[in-house]
Amino acid sequence: MLAKRIIPCLDVKDGRVVKGVNFVQLRDAGDPVEHARAYDAAGADELVFLDITASYEQRDILLDVVRAVADQVFIPFAVGGGVRTLDDFRGILLAGADKVAINTAAVENPALLTAAAEKFGSQCVVVAIDAKRRKTEDERRTTEDERRTTNDERRTTNDGKPASFVLAPSSSWEVYIHGGRTPTGKDVIEWAREVERLGAGEILLTSMDRDGTRDGYDIELTRAVADAVSIPVIASGGAGRLEHFAEAILEGHASAVLAASLFHFGELTIAQVKEYLARRGVAVRR
Repeated sequence: MLAKRIIPCLDVKDGRVVKGVNFVQLRDAGDPVEHARAYDAAGADELVFLDITASYEQRDILLDVVRAVADQVFIPFAVGGGVRTLDDFRGILLAGADKVAINTAAVENPALLTAAAEKFGSQCVVVAIDAKRRKTEDERRTTEDERRTTNDERRTTNDGKPASFVLAPSSSWEVYIHGGRTPTGKDVIEWAREVERLGAGEILLTSMDRDGTRDGYDIELTRAVADAVSIPVIASGGAGRLEHFAEAILEGHASAVLAASLFHFGELTIAQVKEYLARRGVAVRR
């Protein structure tokens, strides 16, 4: 078994690390350079840096902060936020990153993935997928008109047959962009397969429903994506206890597990997670 990776994540806004719940209610979590230095010394396998408002604000990523962080780490370093062109890829890599994470621009311009993979190699291209569980069919039937409608009063289609409610999507999750602000209508499983075909070397999969909740990773989501593709999948969103890391790997089939607030606020250490996983029979780098 390949060693599974433990990855701290620096969500950065206005040059500071922040952490919230379900992508909102952000609170300050410290200086990204100090965090990076500490995680490198603590034995993290990789580090992820996401400028979480760059795409929504339609601005370039904070390259000066990226450079400062890169100067402090000697582990693989992935950076995302505001990536729109090949020049953005080049600038981030020249600033010291080993990988570039892309979300919004990948949805809006899928050809960019292929161009980046051909120019810099698939190993540099990480597609970040922010996934949110779709509402159930029952939740769709909430308007006043629908509540008043009886079986005998169902509306009919043009051919006179009873109209059904919206068919369930092919999976239960939808892709969001612009830092979780904008739904795309894209099915997460189909999009994961597509980005692999386009040249992505890895997927960073975040459950928006679990983000910051400490309720555990969305195992169903993680397993569905990991089993649908052959490239590594990083599970993100919801870590709260040691058991959650093992569940994401053993049950969710993730290649790596990412966490933020647990590490930022000193509730767990990288060493504790690795020791626990090793006891559970998971191969980790020590």
